[in-house]
Order: sequence, then C-alpha cells, then structure tokens
Amino acid sequence: MKILLAVDGSDYTKKMLAYLATHEELFSTSHRFTLLTVQPQLPAHARSVVGKEAVDTYHREESEKVLGPVVKFLLRHGIDAKSLSKVGHAGEIIAKTAESGKFDMVVLGSHGHSALGNLVMGSVATQVLARCKVPVLLVR
Repeated sequence: MKILLAVDGSDYTKKMLAYLATHEELFSTSHRFTLLTVQPQLPAHARSVVGKEAVDTYHREESEKVLGPVVKFLLRHGIDAKSLSKVGHAGEIIAKTAESGKFDMVVLGSHGHSALGNLVMGSVATQVLARCKVPVLLVR
C-alpha cells in the first residue's frame, strides 16, 4: 500500500505516529510511505522585501524542522520514507498530492474541532476530507 503521511510537527502529528506504531497492519515495512509537510506561503509583501532566496531558505529550514524528527522515528522502526515539502494551502496541497501521487491512503492527525469550530476556523483535516478522492485516516 502507498501511504501519504501529512505531518506538521504538532502534537497531533505525534499522536498520529503513535497510533500507526501500534497498528501493524498499517505500520509495516511492506508499505511505501511518503511524508508531506506544507508550509504556508509568506505574504507577498514579505516575499518581495526579503527576496526569493531568503524565502526559499526559510521554507526549507521550516520543513526540515518538521520532517527531521519524523524521518528519525520511522527509521527507528525500519521504515525509509520519501519526504516532500510544499508551500501553499495545506488541505488543498495534501489532497492534490494524494491524487497526483496515486496514494492508496492519506493519514494525518486532527485537532478534533467541532463542526462549528470547523465552520468558523476551518480545518486542514476538513479540507482534506472534502477534496481528497482516496481514503483518509484521521487520528485524534
């Protein structure tokens, strides 16, 4: 199975990884894992002031902060995952990546907002569920 793990470095990512580690049917070296982190785009004014190279460096460094610990965790369990880092709206990019990469499943941690909370604040998990054409496992 080809599994996309959407990670953001939060406690919800840690809970998602802990859940996977206790479910051998999902957390197996027989599956192919890809990690995806999505950094929000910096405001246009900030990008124009600091320049493309500084923005690219910032996004790369922020992605490494998120991906590094997850890669180490997976390697301790014998899983060598591919890593992707993108910039933009997380829910949209996760869903597009799942479809374009022909993944069998997306797994992500969720804050567990109520329906009203999602309506008011929005939620990456809600956006992924609405846009994704592959099965999504949300871990709260």
